[in-house]
Amino acid sequence: MYLLGYDLGTSSVKCAIVDVATGRCVASDFYPKTEAPIKSLKPGWAEQSPESWIDSMKIVTKEILAKTGIDAADIKAIGFSYQMHGLVAVDKHGKVLRDAIIWCDSRGVPYGDKAFKDLGADTCLTHLLNNPGNFTAAKLRWVKENEPEVYDRIYKVMLPADYAAYRLTGEICTNPEGLSEYMLWDFKNDAPAQLLMDYYGFDPDIFPEVKPTFCVQGRVSARAAAEFGLAEGTPITYKAGDQPNNALSLNVFNPGEVASTAGTSGVVYGINDKIDYDPLSRVNNFAHVNHTAEAPRIGVMTCINGTGILNSWIKKNVATDGISYSRMNDLAAEVPVGSCGVSILPFGNGAERVLGNRSTGCSFHGIHFNIHDRRHILRAAQEGIVFSLMYGMEIMQGIGLKINRIHAGNANMFLSPVFRDTLASVSGAVIELYDTDGAAGAAKGAGIGIGIYRDNNEAFASLEKIDEIFPALDREPYIEAYTRWKDILKQQLDN
Repeated sequence: MYLLGYDLGTSSVKCAIVDVATGRCVASDFYPKTEAPIKSLKPGWAEQSPESWIDSMKIVTKEILAKTGIDAADIKAIGFSYQMHGLVAVDKHGKVLRDAIIWCDSRGVPYGDKAFKDLGADTCLTHLLNNPGNFTAAKLRWVKENEPEVYDRIYKVMLPADYAAYRLTGEICTNPEGLSEYMLWDFKNDAPAQLLMDYYGFDPDIFPEVKPTFCVQGRVSARAAAEFGLAEGTPITYKAGDQPNNALSLNVFNPGEVASTAGTSGVVYGINDKIDYDPLSRVNNFAHVNHTAEAPRIGVMTCINGTGILNSWIKKNVATDGISYSRMNDLAAEVPVGSCGVSILPFGNGAERVLGNRSTGCSFHGIHFNIHDRRHILRAAQEGIVFSLMYGMEIMQGIGLKINRIHAGNANMFLSPVFRDTLASVSGAVIELYDTDGAAGAAKGAGIGIGIYRDNNEAFASLEKIDEIFPALDREPYIEAYTRWKDILKQQLDN
């Protein structure tokens, strides 16, 4: 008996199969093998074709089933993780009306900021826990104003996994966690946020039906079974955005528990049992996967758009010569903490919430041609990413979150000793690394949703810690480098 999980990421679609009896991931794969493209028709824009996600799902599903020899009929449930905040719009025939506007697209910023001003900070923060900012509802408002011919044809709008699940089942639904990504969940009233729908002039009928995060949300149709190689009738029982799902994958469900990830973007995500917010709305608040009105579980998140994408840019444009990420990490480690005075602000991938939705661009500081070489840039990039996360973590701590231990998957930037040592040392937190990923977590979420697992503790009983990273005994060099970095950021923000 098996569970199947998908992770619809920005760079690829990942797929994992989990053996229910052992709780182990028996196979995982991804497609495409090179990073999927992001269309940027104008500065600050970012789009992808939803059909490309579906094509990748079909390929990776057939490949993983062929590789393992597992009978699709033995897969008892399917779960989804996905890139948050993407906007997919379809007409009454289910045809996609335009490319998806994805998470790192900044065009919604002025619409969210205007809503925040017009509705009032107190109203937005007490009901939505956030400035409407650059989230999905603001992106949809952009479509309404700038592409009225598209908006007028919309039958339903969906998040990426809502659309993928629709393609598998023919049914359209979402959940409170998903609507909170739009900024359309009213935490005060425990219902969809009519106040923002009315302000933006949205017809509530274009939004999907709201179902619990863990439940049967549709079954694979005969047509989809033939297209994907799955068994007809297999239920989809779980969906969550990539960061709530990453927390689930690391068994982070309760107050005080913290998860982090550092892929294309970088995130620290902690659980709060109080419906609270940053007065300046510099960190994000979403309904966690186990949130209820009776037992609030708010995912408080700092997200930096320019994380792994900065490291990738450095690899293509600075490291060159076919140097691998592993070799980049080795070169960065040859340079002392603080990169001999080089600092990098990694904000080159759109508007950053932690900066008040400003898009400042990435910038390099302190380079001396007779002193520094690419090793200093490689280290400064990793340090800059960590420092941007720490900047957000200080805001999270300001609203009551304690960050003593950080759970993370042993992947992406966490494979770098420089990155994880810097994060542990500048924050003072112990980092716990686990061998898991979003697709395997989504599979286990599906197991909870179908009732195979009684709860999260049973679902993640097999989760094994593979390493711990402790802060340096002498943290001062890290703190000095971070202080210098913050001073540079303050000067830039004050200009």
